Amino acid sequence: MNIAIIPARGGSKRIPGKNIKHFCGKPIIAYSIEAALGCANIDKVIVSTDDQSIAEIAEFYGAEVPFLRDKALADDHTGTTPVIRHTLSTLMVQGMAVEVCACIYATAPFLTSTTIDNAISKLVTLNADFVFTANQFSFPIQRALIEDTDGGVLPFSAQDIGKRSQDLADTFHDAGQLYVAKSETWLNKSKRVFSPRSRMLTLPSHKVQDIDTPEDWKRAEILYKVLHEMGEI
Repeated sequence: MNIAIIPARGGSKRIPGKNIKHFCGKPIIAYSIEAALGCANIDKVIVSTDDQSIAEIAEFYGAEVPFLRDKALADDHTGTTPVIRHTLSTLMVQGMAVEVCACIYATAPFLTSTTIDNAISKLVTLNADFVFTANQFSFPIQRALIEDTDGGVLPFSAQDIGKRSQDLADTFHDAGQLYVAKSETWLNKSKRVFSPRSRMLTLPSHKVQDIDTPEDWKRAEILYKVLHEMGEI
């Protein structure tokens, strides 16, 4: 069985109630649930949460919440991977056999079913440890600038600042949407998402948007509305 796990704790600080805050007309977590439910390669969608309100909304939109997450795994310092490991381990104890697990963030309204299916297919075809969504930096980060303590300008990389853009390696960043791996990989504590055995599924910039602050939220809603009107979402 292939499953999607959506981590969604209830204690967001910068955007209170972030995971169930309405985004363009419905709770933002609903977009992730619906994208996962629409996948040919996903059999079940699980939401891992410590919050009963999130659980009820998740179930309303078609996800399953077989248990509430322990509060010890829902603080500001707990990473995503321990939550996925805990959820997988608990599901297996309950008798579920999981082959592939897709971790989908609750605040990923630009993620589509096609992207999730493509990531799972890439994982299986290439026998990678992880496949995750990524986006290429639009400007060469090797030519970034920093300020010194007096406000003066310094190159981030003195050896690269004078090079032409086309002579520098392309660089990418995690899109913060989707991470796919076999269950045995998730449960292996020696495995890392960002490693030589992982692969990126690159997305265009207009399909990637961090949503960490109220300003991010407003920008994302505007972008989503535009893309929706254009028929791209």
